[in-house]
Amino acid sequence: MTWLKDVIGTEKAIIAMCHFLPLPGDPYYDKEKGMEYVVEMARKDLHALQDGGVDAVMFSNEFSLPYLTDVKTETVAAMARIIGELKKEIQIPFGVNVLWDGKKSLDLAAATGAVFVREIFTGVYASDFGLWNTNIGETKRHQHYLGAESVKLLFNIVPEASQYLADRDIESIAKTTVFNNRPDALCVSGLTAGAETDAQLLKRVKAVVPETVVFANTGVRLHNLRDQLSTADGAVVGTTFKYDGKFENHVDPKRVKEFMDEVKRFRSAL
Repeated sequence: MTWLKDVIGTEKAIIAMCHFLPLPGDPYYDKEKGMEYVVEMARKDLHALQDGGVDAVMFSNEFSLPYLTDVKTETVAAMARIIGELKKEIQIPFGVNVLWDGKKSLDLAAATGAVFVREIFTGVYASDFGLWNTNIGETKRHQHYLGAESVKLLFNIVPEASQYLADRDIESIAKTTVFNNRPDALCVSGLTAGAETDAQLLKRVKAVVPETVVFANTGVRLHNLRDQLSTADGAVVGTTFKYDGKFENHVDPKRVKEFMDEVKRFRSAL
């Protein structure tokens, strides 16, 4: 049994993304509608996800495009405000992801009570955001400094829109990431948000780190969820739950319920 049962309440867990609209300081922030509108749209999506039966929710600044790797204070402050306003309405375990900054993600988790974070914690990449470096030693020490040791760390080892600078196969990356850093989970992604995770990639990762939780991080849909969950310990789901399955749209309650009903049928047969 993995930590998923204790923290999220089930194995083969579905973590749903609650994507925040652009925030103050972001290029596409709507100054006329302001933060009240951002909060209200987050509230709408949160309730659609919870009502549809997802196991957990992860709040992220998904529309802070283009992303920073050293996130500004105003972004974390805005995210904390949103979660703070919604806190009494959150009925399921929740996590946070401040794109793309591991230390800021932990800051937000410590402030809001999030039980997990997902981030690019390790590696050096050539990416759309420039040369993308990390420092897991500093990040883990920052977690200790914050007193946030209980926060589960979900390591994305196949970052979107980027490539490892070193020529390393996925098995090597998974093995050394687990050996050196003791992640609570590894997340395997497609090329972009909503892009299907390669099922063979999932199998290769799980085969070399069988004792570590492995998530399908992108592109799990109704038609492939059984195949993905037959290998993965769970999935992070965002785009699939949107109206018309489009990344930029809000959450469609019907799509959530249909998906989760199928997940529950799959789990009941295990």
